Amino acid sequence: MTKSPIVSPLANDKRDALALTPVSRETMARLDAYVALLLEWQAKTNLVAPSTLPHLWTRHIADSLQLLDLMPLAKKWIDLGSGGGFPGIVLACALADDSEATVSLVERNAKKAAFLREALRVTGGRGAVHLTDIGDYVDSFSGAVDCVTARALAPLETLLGFAEPLVKSGAKAVFLKGQDVEFELTEATKYWTIDPQLHPSRTAGQGWLVEIGSIERRSASSATGRARA
Repeated sequence: MTKSPIVSPLANDKRDALALTPVSRETMARLDAYVALLLEWQAKTNLVAPSTLPHLWTRHIADSLQLLDLMPLAKKWIDLGSGGGFPGIVLACALADDSEATVSLVERNAKKAAFLREALRVTGGRGAVHLTDIGDYVDSFSGAVDCVTARALAPLETLLGFAEPLVKSGAKAVFLKGQDVEFELTEATKYWTIDPQLHPSRTAGQGWLVEIGSIERRSASSATGRARA
């Protein structure tokens, strides 16, 4: 009697994730290399919450990939507080075959920045790592950008402060948020005038993608938005 092959839980999770957000074989190979590297580094550097590892593909990778469907024409991306590479490295892997695309990954933690650089090297992802505070990066930025994003970084009020100059220069902002998005929006609009569009996440039952096309500070005296992260 022939035994059925053993399929690991992570393999099942990968199958489920790619059903939600299909990618090319080339991108899948890059993501496989990224996942292998992340699991290797996770043992010595806390890149993601250990409790999420069994659902790494659906919880983190597919969650990041859905940004590309929301912003299909975006080529120049800035990922604020890239951490373990979500969504920045995932985007860099998916855009690797586009010579006009690039992802700027901003991370102030030296160990995480080192991981991000190694991830770009191993995968061939199209991007660059910037080891600096987000505020310093945004203050000195002078290039073109289509979309600025962040995931699990800071409250929306703070993210708007970081993204304001980039959005005013023509970028869209898309932030991945959880079930408390309405509360965050209420708090943020005390300090900012925005035009948010909420898109339900494909991968998280109570998750949202918050798309913002304009950001205006309500008053210089009451705004708190540029707290360092």
